[in-house]
Amino acid sequence: MNLSSLKISLSRIRPIFKREFVSYFNSPIAYIFVAIFLVVTNWLFFQKFFLTQEVSMRNWFSVLPWVFLLLAPALTMRSWAEEKKSGTIEFLLTLPIRDVEVVLAKFFSSLGFLALTLFLSLSVPITLAFLGDLDGGVILAGYVGAFLLGAMYISIGLFISSLTSNQIVAFLLSLAALFALFIIGSSSVLNFISGPLASVFRFFSSGSHFESITKGIFDTRDIIYYLSSIVLFLYLNVQVIGSRKWR
Repeated sequence: MNLSSLKISLSRIRPIFKREFVSYFNSPIAYIFVAIFLVVTNWLFFQKFFLTQEVSMRNWFSVLPWVFLLLAPALTMRSWAEEKKSGTIEFLLTLPIRDVEVVLAKFFSSLGFLALTLFLSLSVPITLAFLGDLDGGVILAGYVGAFLLGAMYISIGLFISSLTSNQIVAFLLSLAALFALFIIGSSSVLNFISGPLASVFRFFSSGSHFESITKGIFDTRDIIYYLSSIVLFLYLNVQVIGSRKWR
């Protein structure tokens, strides 16, 4: 793809991206999302912080995947399901824009909102920095891991939303899928599994890779896992949307 075609693609993506991103703030969902995220993560973190007196964000990052399990499906459940229910998907797919560009526009709008939410949480490390010495490298790694985990969850949520016209169904299916993907690498599951199967479960677990990154270890296997998963589910999303044109 040359630069001119990339510019044209971005020009087609931009209006849908803007529409989707702004739509979050035209309804209570954006403010509820941000409020719940900040209140829950900060309350759970500082509750333990005042008991342990440890100037570290390890506990904050350990809570994050569980919060994402609920908030990522809530963020993506309406993306395609609402388009189908209202009938606007038919108009959207007749526009002079490729399916992949529509999918990317929706993905980046949700990802942008997630990035904004994570940015607002920077009040936590700033507060801790006044209370003691923080390991900046570990904090940075934790936020990179959180961004990748959230991006993966969003890509899965968008794919599942494209399969149904019911937002509640999309939410519940996304929640179940993300929970299964997260829990398969936990000790509570791996204690009952041994041998090669345990290694397979650990590799496919989103939680195992996130835990590795939040330790400050940038392993290429973890990065590749998240990026390949994002590409896979975005590709599946494009295929689902494309198949609708041929029905």
